[in-house]
Amino acid sequence: MLSPLADRTYRHLFAAQVIALAGTGLSTVALALLAYELAGGEAGAVLGTALALKMVAYVGIAPVVGSMAHRLPRRGLLIGLDLARAAFVACLPFVTEVWQIYVVIFCLNACSAGFTPTFQATIPDILPEEAQYTRALSLSRFAYDLENLLSPTLAALALLAITYDGLFAANALAFLASAALVLSVRLPQPKPAARGQGAWHNLTFGIRAYLATPRLRGLLALSLAVAAAGAMVIVNTVIFVRDVLGRSESDTALAFAAAGAGSMLVALALPKVLDRVRDRPVMLAGGAVLAVGLGLGLLMPGFALLLPLWLLLGVGSSLIQTPSGRLLRRSSGEADRPAYYAAQFALSHACWLIAYPLAGALGASLGLAPTSGILAVVAVVGTLAAMAFWPAEDPEELEHVHETDGHEHLHVHDEHHQHAHEGGEGPEPHSHPHRHRRLKHKHAYVIDLHHQRWP
Repeated sequence: MLSPLADRTYRHLFAAQVIALAGTGLSTVALALLAYELAGGEAGAVLGTALALKMVAYVGIAPVVGSMAHRLPRRGLLIGLDLARAAFVACLPFVTEVWQIYVVIFCLNACSAGFTPTFQATIPDILPEEAQYTRALSLSRFAYDLENLLSPTLAALALLAITYDGLFAANALAFLASAALVLSVRLPQPKPAARGQGAWHNLTFGIRAYLATPRLRGLLALSLAVAAAGAMVIVNTVIFVRDVLGRSESDTALAFAAAGAGSMLVALALPKVLDRVRDRPVMLAGGAVLAVGLGLGLLMPGFALLLPLWLLLGVGSSLIQTPSGRLLRRSSGEADRPAYYAAQFALSHACWLIAYPLAGALGASLGLAPTSGILAVVAVVGTLAAMAFWPAEDPEELEHVHETDGHEHLHVHDEHHQHAHEGGEGPEPHSHPHRHRRLKHKHAYVIDLHHQRWP
């Protein structure tokens, strides 16, 4: 699984990701302490609002940046967003009012909503070979889960020597280190995107193209199942372990660790599995695992059974999340990839924006066993919808017909563009009005300007 690290560019970007994740984990702990200092007993409500604003920023900002990413220098964009994130985090020690927390958190996560999908869309260009890219996805998943497990411990150790303001400073330094690592490598620039000229067309392109692709509609349905299971774990673990089972804080941490361990085990094993098995059965199996795991929550297990149950939910989530980048890579052209990744980032977080309050409200009003059962139904619906949206026969190459058409966009003289010129069009790629003759052919099919509907 470590083989992608042999590539210097990927190695530097992976280090940037790990450092930024570690810094963000420290800030999560520090933010809870800051909220408690400013709001006292209302700190939970403050944190809940801040997390909601985080999700709103992710859902609203990611498509905007994705619509412009193909026009911007990729390395400069990533460095600029890292520097902006460092600046916003550095503001947190100086916050004195709750509303200031909300402003800074929204701005910080607006930058992350631009950075993360652009970063993710860069990796397939650095590692074009599918087996290497699959291993890179597993490394990323492993790093994310490991950060979730270790950050609270690292924060606790750091707080023995420094105040929580120091954790914010450490996060700012982490973002600066990430920017320096991105600066240290040369990133491939994608080909110019052939898109319509209107601002609205570009803004909505990623979402429209994503939803027009059957396998990605299946991915979105499975993302809902992941959000249902994840919300059950994140929102209700502490209530179940402390209030229902009467266990300690360390047992609460152990339950969270079980879910993370399940996800990491899958991340380690999945590259070899995906060398032999297609993505669809693996990801649908993940949805089934989530539905079964949530359904077993109806039994209100004791602590000894809760740990393997939460591990099972971690397994199911990783079976879906780890291969998702393969679907996005397969479903998008190189130039349009940032828009697709931004669409997945926004739509998957929209699922979390639904699941978080649903898990909290149901848990408070109905109790944890009925909540787990209702979320199991959500996971079943998501998995069945994925089966319906994503056909079992899903070849990469599709035969299709292009009818005669005329339009204007930036292009080179490839198979689609064999037309006469008047002499003033300039060097390729160039843009001018042109017509396409009727054409029937077969190739790897993605939604773009020339392929706006699935055949």
